[in-house]
Amino acid sequence: MKQLVGKLSKFGNSPVLWLGPMLLMIFAIVLWPVFEMVKTSMMKISSSGREKGFNGFDNYAELLENPNLVATLIRTVFWVIVVVTITVLISLVLAQLLNAKFPGRKIVRWALIVPWASSVIMTATSFRWMLDGYYGIINRVLLDLGLIDENVDWLGSAQTSFPWLIVVAVFVSIPFTTFVLLAGLQTIPQDIYEAARVDGAGWGKTYFQITLPNLLTALFVGTVINLINVFNSFPIIWVMTAGGPGYDTDTTTTLMYKLAFRSQEVGQSAALSVFNFIIILVFVALYLRASGFTKKQED
Repeated sequence: MKQLVGKLSKFGNSPVLWLGPMLLMIFAIVLWPVFEMVKTSMMKISSSGREKGFNGFDNYAELLENPNLVATLIRTVFWVIVVVTITVLISLVLAQLLNAKFPGRKIVRWALIVPWASSVIMTATSFRWMLDGYYGIINRVLLDLGLIDENVDWLGSAQTSFPWLIVVAVFVSIPFTTFVLLAGLQTIPQDIYEAARVDGAGWGKTYFQITLPNLLTALFVGTVINLINVFNSFPIIWVMTAGGPGYDTDTTTTLMYKLAFRSQEVGQSAALSVFNFIIILVFVALYLRASGFTKKQED
């Protein structure tokens, strides 16, 4: 009996017992869906969703022949680069402003959180209503200012809708990035600035030789997390244009959805999912490297 109690006590102290639920959850929520995704990408699936046997890499070959794939890939790269670049540049300025002392700074910081705390679907729906070609407030304001002569259907063509999608994506991305950079700014020791002031360094020299080098880790972490969020962004595009007209504002994420639920090409959709998953793994590896996780593991 004592031996049994001893064994149970020893097992109770085992890290496996405490890590078990988390490992089980990771397996159920992450690894199993990934396995099913890869398996589905190599299966022949009927339009009703029934498996019809192994299909090898035919789904990947059919995906590469999809006439909308190349344009969607180019648009996805443009979408990610433009949204992340504009977001980071604006956030750098805002973080610098919020790091300075001024009356009402706390209220301004709280106000900046609102677009991030709000539902992305709610924000996208609000912008869709404001941009409506008949009763949208954007047309009303521009008509009153004399900037347009007649109502414009902003979401009716890719030339006008895609820039607005970028605006909304930047709008919802700025708060998080700004607060990451603000946290980075607050870790910089003030005595470095005092020493630079004593040496007669100007604003530009102080910013580029002290602030920016000390902000690189926070900047890199904020950028990589933004890359992941923007690359995976589905609600903004789907709510505002549904990737249309046609496929003109699709990214790989919305194209993946259309292939599965509109074209009934589940195999091709799964193949595109595998491609997206590999891209996300690259971003995650960059994030782990930037956050110092891999270095800590080596230590």
